[in-house]
Amino acid sequence: MGTLFIDRKGIHVTLDGNSIVFYANGVREGTVPINPLKRVVVVGNVTIDTPVIHKLADENISMLFLSGRRMRFRGMLHGSLHNNGILRLKQYEKSLSSFVVDFSIDLVKRKVGSQLNVLRQAVDTRQDARFTLTNGIGTLEKIQSSLDSFVVNIELKEEIMAMLRGFEGSASAAYFSALTSLFPPSLEFTNRNRRPPRDPVNAMLSLCYTLLHYEIVREIEVIGLDPTIGFYHQFEYGRESLACDLVELFRADIDSFVWTIFREREFTERDFTYDRERPGCYLKKGGRQRFYLLYEEWAQTMRAKFVECVKGLARRIMDGEIDDIYANE
Repeated sequence: MGTLFIDRKGIHVTLDGNSIVFYANGVREGTVPINPLKRVVVVGNVTIDTPVIHKLADENISMLFLSGRRMRFRGMLHGSLHNNGILRLKQYEKSLSSFVVDFSIDLVKRKVGSQLNVLRQAVDTRQDARFTLTNGIGTLEKIQSSLDSFVVNIELKEEIMAMLRGFEGSASAAYFSALTSLFPPSLEFTNRNRRPPRDPVNAMLSLCYTLLHYEIVREIEVIGLDPTIGFYHQFEYGRESLACDLVELFRADIDSFVWTIFREREFTERDFTYDRERPGCYLKKGGRQRFYLLYEEWAQTMRAKFVECVKGLARRIMDGEIDDIYANE
């Protein structure tokens, strides 16, 4: 078990040796050993004794705090992080150099390629949606071809970045237009929307993207990079721009995961609720319990890729000279 999800209103979490103990109304309801944990996700109104937080920090186990119903980010805690300052200095230098263009071209190419893979795999299983999927594939292939023949002039950095964002935006529009055909009409998934999500598929995508984002933030911070200094996503106050960069490489994996769980009827429209006071569609609490198990099963197959992605970026930033960075891992 790599991740512990704590999502029960009014639960009291205490420490007993090397285990986390849960109490409800003064009655002990269960324990979880700390040793196998890598991360703890706390959702909603939960009371946690400070010795629990101290113990998790000592064991370098990350804690992610989300709000209750809407599951919005509230905060994140780590234990000791990597303290290699040279890596961050190099990162800052690269963010002001031609590295930004090279990194961004590679990122957009890889993102479009991953979107293409999702649609190509879908064609084999959804012949009824073949026309829409084929149109989407055709558009993405044209964009991919344009990216492959892209001529780079470093002196025109701003123009190049604007063109790349145009390619990415056009690819995403074509991709989601095709992706919607994979879901039943009852889910009312007609486009990608968020803040708030307006249908069950978008609600699930937003939830998964949030968890993915902070999976990546954790790996960035653990290795010693600055999550706020990105390359494709430029600096914006309060945003983990570097995490936003790397998340782009795995969004299609999330999309495929979400399609799978709806296709296999793990979730239907009955598992979601609409907020009358504040517009939006959200996964019901009962559905969240099932979701955590499914997400964790998926994430366990992906985390080695997350780690290698971040390490690979660190190598590029350091021009391959980073053996000392991993010496104490």
